[in-house]
Amino acid sequence: MENGCQNGGETRTYVIPLELYRQNRQKLLLALRARLAHLNLPSKGLVLLQGGEEHNKYCTDFAELFRQESYFAYLFGVTEPGFYGAIDVADGTSHLFVPKLNPDYAVWFGKIEPPQYFKEKYAVDAAHYVDEMPDILKRTEANAGGKVLLYVLHGLNTDSGLYCKPATFSGIDEFAKDMKTLHPVLSECRVIKSKHEIDVLRYTNKVSSAAHVKVMRIAKPGLKEYQLESTFLHDVYFNGGCRYVSYTCICATGPNSSILHYGHAAAPNDRTLKNGDMALLDMGGEYGCYGSDITCSYPINGKFTDEQKIVYGAVLEAQKAVIAKLRPGVNWVDMHKLAEEKILETLKAAGYLRGEVADMMAVRLGAVFMPHGLGHFMGLDVHDVGGYPEGTKRIDEPGLRSLRTARDLQEGMVLTVEPGCYFIDPLLDPAMENPATSKFLVKEKINKLRGFGGVRLEDNLVVTADGCENFTDCPREIADVEAVMAGAPWPPSRSKK
Repeated sequence: MENGCQNGGETRTYVIPLELYRQNRQKLLLALRARLAHLNLPSKGLVLLQGGEEHNKYCTDFAELFRQESYFAYLFGVTEPGFYGAIDVADGTSHLFVPKLNPDYAVWFGKIEPPQYFKEKYAVDAAHYVDEMPDILKRTEANAGGKVLLYVLHGLNTDSGLYCKPATFSGIDEFAKDMKTLHPVLSECRVIKSKHEIDVLRYTNKVSSAAHVKVMRIAKPGLKEYQLESTFLHDVYFNGGCRYVSYTCICATGPNSSILHYGHAAAPNDRTLKNGDMALLDMGGEYGCYGSDITCSYPINGKFTDEQKIVYGAVLEAQKAVIAKLRPGVNWVDMHKLAEEKILETLKAAGYLRGEVADMMAVRLGAVFMPHGLGHFMGLDVHDVGGYPEGTKRIDEPGLRSLRTARDLQEGMVLTVEPGCYFIDPLLDPAMENPATSKFLVKEKINKLRGFGGVRLEDNLVVTADGCENFTDCPREIADVEAVMAGAPWPPSRSKK
């Protein structure tokens, strides 16, 4: 697996093997058959997924850049819009259904390929036109007078609160539909990553880490936040083939770095960088629909002040403590609390807090400084599915209710570890007025940090049999950050080119 060459040579990007999708389909079949056996149901019928559709910008004739729906990408790897995919539960046969394009398509968009082309391109067992789908599906299993059963995808995304769109097509009423069984099974399949998926995620992180380092080197007072964003976008595309990013880039400096999801249309990364600012840059490239999610924080002028060292050090110690503990069987809620404890301990040692950290934890003081969750699953979506399987609930307490999962870790899970420490007025004000929390706050010192913003450090890791592997390769120690911003090579062992 190669990052792009940067010395005038041929740029090479990672080629995702089609075996990834074949293995994903087989994984689903085994899990679905097991689920059906548990329910005392026969292993028959068809899994049917509808791929993503191309959309125009509002009422114009301009088509927005298409990105495949994630569940469909997981099973088939198809990059084009308008497809359907089916898998026979009994024998595992895979089918793609291709839209029949208007002949004018060839004039404006290129050659119109027949179904056989897509059968070979995506290594499925058969390919047909979409308008043939009802007849083909009916022929896939013996039908003793009843309707062929379709398992369609419909279920709740516990991060967004939205439901998956079940497949629909003209003639679907001639089939029996099961809208409950597939979603929890397929979502759970996506939680544990295969070796091939881990390879793609490792590549995407490699490309994105290098781009973060590039941004770190060019950051200086006088630039605009969007110039940092544009540098990242160019680098992951030019050197890594990442045409997409996993989410809207957050390029926050100064007080903006306490806005957790800064960078949206109403706050478009447009502040001028100032001497003395801390930057919080949360950006991740996406390759083959597999994402990354990396956050770096550093002083814009390249040198940490004593105050910045305290806050940054609190977050770094929290991140290192969590990463050292990651392994199968560890509970994610416990890791979140560990991060809070480390941040509170550092703030107390620096004189910003008083009292016992255990008592602070009991009243959830950590959520005042870290209101978001410690991290989330990563994969085909930046907040990947499976955080709260059916029957599990969120913990309704400050900070903990923001956790995107509360599960025990398993080998093959890919997560972000992203502790943060922020000084957010809408959280500090009520904490200072509440007797349960105000007694821990050294108000005169904390008030000096109003306007500081915040610090977040975010790495992407896979849980291994006896620990974890960190995909992210960005400078984290204060000395390393300052050295890289001054021009030192990264990683340190690499000769300067």
